[in-house]
Amino acid sequence: MTQIKFSIFKMAEVSKSSVTQAIISENEHGQRLDNFLLKICKGVPKSHVYRIVRSGEIRVNSKRVDASYRLKIGDILRIPPVRIAPRAEEIVAGAEIKAELPIVYEDEAMLVVDKPSGIAVHGGSGVSFGVIEALRRQRPQARFLELAHRLDRETSGLLLVGKKRSALVALHEMFREGGLAGGRRGADKRYLVLVKGRWMDQVRNVKLPLFKYLLDSGERRVRVSDEGKAAHTVFRLLARWESFSLLEAELKSGRTHQIRVHLAHLGFPIAGDEKYGDFALNKGLPKYGLKRMFLHAWKIQFPHPVSGAAMSLEAALPGALEAFLQKLSLSEPQDYGQKI
Repeated sequence: MTQIKFSIFKMAEVSKSSVTQAIISENEHGQRLDNFLLKICKGVPKSHVYRIVRSGEIRVNSKRVDASYRLKIGDILRIPPVRIAPRAEEIVAGAEIKAELPIVYEDEAMLVVDKPSGIAVHGGSGVSFGVIEALRRQRPQARFLELAHRLDRETSGLLLVGKKRSALVALHEMFREGGLAGGRRGADKRYLVLVKGRWMDQVRNVKLPLFKYLLDSGERRVRVSDEGKAAHTVFRLLARWESFSLLEAELKSGRTHQIRVHLAHLGFPIAGDEKYGDFALNKGLPKYGLKRMFLHAWKIQFPHPVSGAAMSLEAALPGALEAFLQKLSLSEPQDYGQKI
């Protein structure tokens, strides 16, 4: 029987005829059993993973457990003969992010990336390679790297990554809805967004519930619906042109596509948004220099996940977005509110 002490970034490839024992370390503490298994059993169908848990082939400390069981330090998992592939094998040839990702901040607990637009935060849903896979490939010595939150593929800006399990748990708590988590102050996340139309309010609180659904194609979408979950965004006017307005969006909750759907529902779609935007407008924007969605996670304030010290980080507006604003400025915009 093969026995390995698990850090999930040091995968062992197990033969189909062997049984593996995994000893859970701090980096896996608190994870659900099913999530842990799905991470290490790449290429194994989800249905098979759940079946071997239900059948008792997966054992924790020699006992049967449910898929929802939370792993603890020192737990010993019995894993039946399944192929556990190294993460490097997930990479599709030609799909790697070869350029070094820009790091805004880093210490022993976490790092913060200025994510470019057009790159997914992780592989999946038709994307074989994302930011987290790139970081792991570029830092093979790293024992632990996990996303603390998500950004849409088209959105650029600040993305937090945990470098140890305890820091990741604290960051997840911080990002939970409500602004307060575990006695700590939550994260204050701000985005810069350019919308179609003349926005009139200097400050506007938008509280509209959001409902997730799937198209016939299987693509995920979101709409405003009383059936949905509560969502709250605060918009502040920064500048206004004849046909566009520049806003700052502050997230008070963290729903999927929240900023995009709130603005589209209000009749102010984001410039370049291919899911919820004005498609006729978007078609003409590239010839004026805007070839992406104008949504950028530009600022975040939060307590450090270990020390609790106040953190304030910023990511400058990407050059292509800044250049588009300069073109709009030729139309003599009227500025409102505090300059960023």
